[in-house]
Amino acid sequence: MTAWIIQTISDLGYLGIFLVMLAESLFPPIPSELIIPFAGFAAANGDLNFFAVIATATLGAVVGMLPWYYAGRLFGLARVRWLADKFGRFMAFNAEEIDIAVGWFVRFGPIIVLFGRLVPLIRTLISIPAGLSRMPLPVFLVASSSGALIWNTILTSAGYVLHEHYEVVEVIVDPLSYIVLALVVLIYAYRVITWRPSQQAR
Repeated sequence: MTAWIIQTISDLGYLGIFLVMLAESLFPPIPSELIIPFAGFAAANGDLNFFAVIATATLGAVVGMLPWYYAGRLFGLARVRWLADKFGRFMAFNAEEIDIAVGWFVRFGPIIVLFGRLVPLIRTLISIPAGLSRMPLPVFLVASSSGALIWNTILTSAGYVLHEHYEVVEVIVDPLSYIVLALVVLIYAYRVITWRPSQQAR
């Protein structure tokens, strides 16, 4: 995957950055921790413009988030609530808990989306509850773009400063992905074990 990412950016430049970041937003296993630092390294070499790299990466990330957002909106909260009471143990939530989660998203959604964009794995999944809670598209775009802009600026700057040692960024940041994944698995297992149906389903 590393060789493919580097080759795509080397061959296609800004278009390559856009396409790879689009794929990264759609498929969590593709690591922005490697994509953007390499683009920052290319900017340090004079092959790309530093600010154009950040802008292109952010645009690709935001466009890639939209399918997940619309999937949440189209699937709808009513269907999710029905599934939660039908197959709730596997979903690890019942309908009442989903209502609570959506309520939190309605109140604090933009902040959750913004900071969620800074966390590996979560940055992709966060678009689904945003869609389910029917967060207005302009609000979603602003929050998502802000989070992606912050993250891409950090990674591009790191690659620019580290220059040919840009891969150090991935070595430092990549373990965070595994920590987040482990936490998600542990929380899911706990929720499955302690799950109870909602009052209305009893």
